[in-house]
Amino acid sequence: MKHPISRYMMASYAYYVEDDPILSDAMFDQCAKNILEHWDTLEHPHKHLLSKDMLEAGTYLGKYPEIVKNAVANYRSTIHEDIKFI
Repeated sequence: MKHPISRYMMASYAYYVEDDPILSDAMFDQCAKNILEHWDTLEHPHKHLLSKDMLEAGTYLGKYPEIVKNAVANYRSTIHEDIKFI
């Protein structure tokens, strides 16, 4: 979850669709600010799904690509696997 747009899309899906956040509100807001600050230089296949208005509001109101849904599921399974070893 290195790219800020990936992080934002995944966190948005986890929060708005699954009602189970993977980032704190503060981290989510910071991610949106980071994307806005670097908007003109960021490249990402899903950038077109975002708008500056969405980022300023800290929300996402579009459809989520399957890769985002799968990435959240994979992230959650990785976290759960890590917890088993603690």
